[in-house]
Amino acid sequence: MGTSRNAALKAQVIVEEAKLFQKRKQVGILGGNFNPVHLAHLVMADQVQQQLGLDKVYLMPTYLPPHIDEKKTIASEHRLNMLELAIEDNQNLAIEPIELLRKGKSYTYDTMKALTQNNPDTDYYFIIGGDMVEYLPKWYKVDELLTLTNFVGIRRPNYATITPYPIIWVDVPQMDISSTLIREKIKNGCSTRYLLPDSVIHYIEEKRLYVNEF
Repeated sequence: MGTSRNAALKAQVIVEEAKLFQKRKQVGILGGNFNPVHLAHLVMADQVQQQLGLDKVYLMPTYLPPHIDEKKTIASEHRLNMLELAIEDNQNLAIEPIELLRKGKSYTYDTMKALTQNNPDTDYYFIIGGDMVEYLPKWYKVDELLTLTNFVGIRRPNYATITPYPIIWVDVPQMDISSTLIREKIKNGCSTRYLLPDSVIHYIEEKRLYVNEF
């Protein structure tokens, strides 16, 4: 009886030790309003995934960012649908809907705390533009946030890369595209071809998005 128990305990120890040596998942997070998602977003996510060798990069739409006027954000349902269309042919990209499900204002610290608790086998890499790095001191609980995720900065012309925070810098082809520009073009009846995936263009046209909202 004692021998069997010892064998079971030894087997359990072996299993637990094996878990410690399993390869941890390496996952990128690119947050944003994605109103709408455009090619610069997709290039950024894809390049970070490739250059850092991450298992996957998740595009994480915000429900209501603290710094965004909610009146200028279309329904999350549309933003989520456009993201699904935009990444359907790229297995290295996926969607993280945690902030849409939680609703309310989205603070990065709260989100990453929840993600790390729910996925203890995953190392996270939070992607931000080089223009955002200088604002990190103003982020909510930024010091605590640094214990939950690695920051990946996208180099931008005319923005310094010197910062007291540990940043993994990545070079990505520069594309002067913004969601604001695209919304203005749609409102003015201009083409957005080559700025958005064709599937997203068709969705916007079908739903008549951004025609009267702005």
